Amino acid sequence: MTMALPRRAVAVGAWTRHVVVLAIAAATLLLIFAGDVRDVVHLWWTSTTFGHCLFIAPVVAWLVWSRRGELARLQPVAWAPGLIVVAAGGAGWLLGEVAGVALARQLGLVLMLEGAVVATLGPNVVRGLLFPLGYAFFMVPFGQELEPPLQDVTVAITMPLLHLFGVPAVVDGVLIHAGRYYFEVAEACSGAKFVISMVAFGVLVANQCFTAWRRRALFMAVCVVVPVIANGVRAFGTIYAAHLTSVEAATGFDHIVYGWVFFAIVMAGVLAIAWRWFDRSPDDPAFDPARLQAVPRLSIEVVVAGVLVVAAAGVYPASAAAIMARAAPLPAQIGLPDVAGWRRVDLDPRAAWSPYHPGADHFLLGRYADVQTGDAVDVSVAVFAQQEEGRELVSYGTGVLREDDRWVRVADLAPIDGGRAMRIVADAPPGMGGGEVERVVATWYRVGDTVTGDDKQVKLATVKMRLFGAPEPAIALHLSAVAAPGHDPRVAITRFLARLGDPGAAMLRIAETQR
Repeated sequence: MTMALPRRAVAVGAWTRHVVVLAIAAATLLLIFAGDVRDVVHLWWTSTTFGHCLFIAPVVAWLVWSRRGELARLQPVAWAPGLIVVAAGGAGWLLGEVAGVALARQLGLVLMLEGAVVATLGPNVVRGLLFPLGYAFFMVPFGQELEPPLQDVTVAITMPLLHLFGVPAVVDGVLIHAGRYYFEVAEACSGAKFVISMVAFGVLVANQCFTAWRRRALFMAVCVVVPVIANGVRAFGTIYAAHLTSVEAATGFDHIVYGWVFFAIVMAGVLAIAWRWFDRSPDDPAFDPARLQAVPRLSIEVVVAGVLVVAAAGVYPASAAAIMARAAPLPAQIGLPDVAGWRRVDLDPRAAWSPYHPGADHFLLGRYADVQTGDAVDVSVAVFAQQEEGRELVSYGTGVLREDDRWVRVADLAPIDGGRAMRIVADAPPGMGGGEVERVVATWYRVGDTVTGDDKQVKLATVKMRLFGAPEPAIALHLSAVAAPGHDPRVAITRFLARLGDPGAAMLRIAETQR
């Protein structure tokens, strides 16, 4: 004798089984890639730019919960093509690991987790969860590359407003001399964190409050433009307040208002502007379950799907470990070269500067002076036998400037013989006569046969060498000169480089020199 179970009981039982397998598979992936999870959570917690990422997971959970009624009318089915998504995410993670790009690793991990959803719940459920799954990518910290251009935009908005209100102001790159004070439009003041947060907020509102794509696009444009303008006005307000009172009072007030009040006011203003054009009710269903009832092909047993998800993802850390274990041979010691027409001299303590390359196998810093003109050039070389997390040729906060450096980037300059050139300034150390010191720094990198001043080219060359070539040292070369009356730092660097020779060949000679 057989007894038929009610349809709802069968559906609940199926959902429970699939969700349990998904939860186990997802937890296992998080354990396998625990290092990336730890790094990204630490960044959420400590970075003001990416603090909004802490709220993305709860928002995704709420979006899924709000769809529970529609989801209950769907039948979860384990689906083999979901493993392709897992494999694609793993490949992205592997490329990020090989190149030393945290963003790629984090994107790859999110994609692997979403591949687990596709593999264990099937295409119908995934179509119903399409927006929450897409929104989950906002958990990945991105957008720091917006800071330099937004610094320039902030300056472009601030300067006319200062002049309009009668504040005498001149600008030098990202430094503004207004009245009695100098102000730096630093990366933290660029408004990038504001724009990134507003984009994440805007995408959520556009999905929940609009149905027309034209209105969604217009609302997203407002979410980008308004915070950029508002940040420029905020910067102007800070400088103007300092002009009227003091820089201490103005900046202290700015940090409090900008951090806790300003963002909320702008968000509320954007919502108030868009309110009358909302065309979707909060009670409207997120999707129509009746349209998602097709029986998918290539279905598999859900437990098998969970096992294959973990197995597919686990291949990539093992592959990365094998690739990353290779190291280039290096001599025990290296030294700076002799350069015709230039002699070694002591470093200048008043203009003390050193690039930051943590974990380099060899690091050299010296100063040369032209025997005829007296022009001086500081030379720095960093050599890596292999790169890994925390000891990379290029990464955020390394190279010419480190985080919280006393030196400040003023502007990027025209390249010097293919090397990236940057103008930086700092106050002279106490007891060194005071005043401001200005430097120009030119930078070249060598990875394999690639010689470039571009960070992105370095990452691509690193991937190419690790996947297809023999291990070779990764090298950074920095040439720097201090500006002084009658001494053009770019001219000094160019003249020194003419004697040193081709930067790529020079780096290789230094890295292979046994001293």
